[in-house]
Amino acid sequence: MPFSKLSPHMKGVLLTFCGGLALSFDIPVLRLAEGEIWSVLFMRSILTVGIAILIILVIRLVTGKAPLLVPGFPGVIVAMLYAASTVFFMLAVFNTTSANVAFILAFNPMFGALLSWLFLGEKPRRATFVAMAAMTVGVLMIVANGLESGHFWGDLATAASALSIAGALTYSRASRQDFGFTPMVAAILPAIIGGIVMFQGTGYQIDVPIWIYLNGLFLTPFAFWALAIGPKYLSAAETGMVYLLETVLAPVWVWLIFTEEPPVPTLIGGAIILIALVWHSTHTMRREEIPLH
Repeated sequence: MPFSKLSPHMKGVLLTFCGGLALSFDIPVLRLAEGEIWSVLFMRSILTVGIAILIILVIRLVTGKAPLLVPGFPGVIVAMLYAASTVFFMLAVFNTTSANVAFILAFNPMFGALLSWLFLGEKPRRATFVAMAAMTVGVLMIVANGLESGHFWGDLATAASALSIAGALTYSRASRQDFGFTPMVAAILPAIIGGIVMFQGTGYQIDVPIWIYLNGLFLTPFAFWALAIGPKYLSAAETGMVYLLETVLAPVWVWLIFTEEPPVPTLIGGAIILIALVWHSTHTMRREEIPLH
């Protein structure tokens, strides 16, 4: 069946599933590039901006009008939050284990619930508080292990990245505008930061650039676009379920490619987070009585 004829709900499921699947390859592809952090941040971000500009030009050529990139002041706020999440994410990838990054990023939906409560007045249900308590235990187990193994600052950067993404999604929901291209355009800020540090200090250091080209030109732009558009059609619970794809699959890809086996505390903490997320999402979907299409 053509995509245009799918129901809005199925469009959201398909978009977010594909976006989450693409995002699950982000960490291993970055590591395969074998580069220095600021060089990787610069190249990944500048390529994402470049492909965004190309797509916008094609859309303008075909339709005669360009999509709105940064919708007013809300767009600026969302762009800043996405930019911050990118910088923190890159610091995390280079300063802690891939499994820690994937599992701690799974805290994103719970951060979103807290921010929605604080700023939108959407008080979480009792099930959300229970899930947050369980996930906090899981994250503390991972961070405690990171503290012992010297990964504390990387784990903290991961949490900051998850909080930034949650802030961007919460603000997007509050403004009810289309931010499909905003995450890609926002990549110009990390590109500037990475470029300044790279050119003034470390210099360009990427041993296998083909992987950065793959990431910056295809994986990241598509994942950002799909995950920014998908929530227009899905409930928060369903969107949270889709984000589990990166949490579950990224450590698997890293283990298959790099034979990097996560330590036991990370596996236990990650299992607690996954169980809490799955339970919360399925419980919420039953409460919302989402119709099948």
